[in-house]
Amino acid sequence: MRIISGVHKGRRLQAPKKLPIRPTTDMAKEGLFNFLQHRYHIQEARVLDLFAGSGNIAYEFASRGAELVTAVDQHNGCIQYIHKTTKELDLPITPIRSSAMVYLQKNRYPMDFVFADPPYDFDKDILLQLVESVMNTENPVLAEEGCFILEHRPQIDFEDAPGFFESRKYGSSVFSFFTHP
Repeated sequence: MRIISGVHKGRRLQAPKKLPIRPTTDMAKEGLFNFLQHRYHIQEARVLDLFAGSGNIAYEFASRGAELVTAVDQHNGCIQYIHKTTKELDLPITPIRSSAMVYLQKNRYPMDFVFADPPYDFDKDILLQLVESVMNTENPVLAEEGCFILEHRPQIDFEDAPGFFESRKYGSSVFSFFTHP
């Protein structure tokens, strides 16, 4: 995996093979960030990366100038790798070991971007619970003008989900985008 743009543009990273991850492909990541940079201001943004895995998306946001990135994953090896890489690259990323849903229940600091890349074997009902938790307006984790990005397999459609406004397909990945109405 590599960082596509920003202060660490072109930097290649090699996560340990033993980690239980499926990193977002460079092609999909480049498409995602092209979409975001034409609609949002990434510099100085607050970002939450759920199911962070290797930290691939967190590194990209931080390299592009995000002020604060929180990377949440329940696997200790993933968190250790993110912590090590964050120190090496001097990035503003805070790795937190937690289940995404537990983290969302306990932490409600409004973020400009929330990115989630849950396991592809999660069914639509579980993913809808995640969408509803992030899009909750009573106790928001997503800032008023923020964007929630959910990476998922192509067989699932979120057009009827709260706040959905667009989806983009890149290879075997789909990004669905949500915002507060």
